[in-house]
Amino acid sequence: MHEAYTVTRYSTPSAVRVLDISAKFLMIVMLFATLLNPEIGNMADKGAEARAIGYPLASFAVPAIWLLFWRDRASFPWLADLFVTITCFTDILGNRMDLYDRIVWFDDWMHFMNTGLLTAAVVLLTLPRSASFGATLERALAFGVPAAVFWEFAEFFAFLSKSTERVSAYPDTLGDLALGSFGAVLAAVIIHSLWQSGRLQNTAPQLDSLLR
Repeated sequence: MHEAYTVTRYSTPSAVRVLDISAKFLMIVMLFATLLNPEIGNMADKGAEARAIGYPLASFAVPAIWLLFWRDRASFPWLADLFVTITCFTDILGNRMDLYDRIVWFDDWMHFMNTGLLTAAVVLLTLPRSASFGATLERALAFGVPAAVFWEFAEFFAFLSKSTERVSAYPDTLGDLALGSFGAVLAAVIIHSLWQSGRLQNTAPQLDSLLR
């Protein structure tokens, strides 16, 4: 006998869908241009090849999982997917506009914002809307802190280990880890507050129920 599933369907604002698709398309275009000429994207010696592999994989992870496991039981989680895509898109855009070198605090902002956005996506995808603040914060830290650590490892092996910036990498890494952790905490606070106010009730399927 086949197990019966309750199909969860909900509408998503068109602006979210347009932003998500546009960010994916522009990211792919910029990555392709960067691979052809890293100097154009200000990505010379900054792990252009690693980003060209990792960012498409990350930005299409939610669609791939949805197609494999969720499409018969839930609408596509556009908002969570947008949060994941934005983290990849803004990093490539920031390099393309040379913001990392032109603005002193831009790198710090990216670690804070992007870890927060990824954490928000994970919270939306894996917790019920009735989750307590303690559970939301726990889930955010369980993902956000390791994510911040993973990113620092990726940065080091992709380009810092071969760069003169490795001399100052230790204090910078500590700051990035702290900012990423704060971003995860803020994501938990904002998502839980929105849930409590009756918002974001239908933004994503829940992994714990859909993968049973």
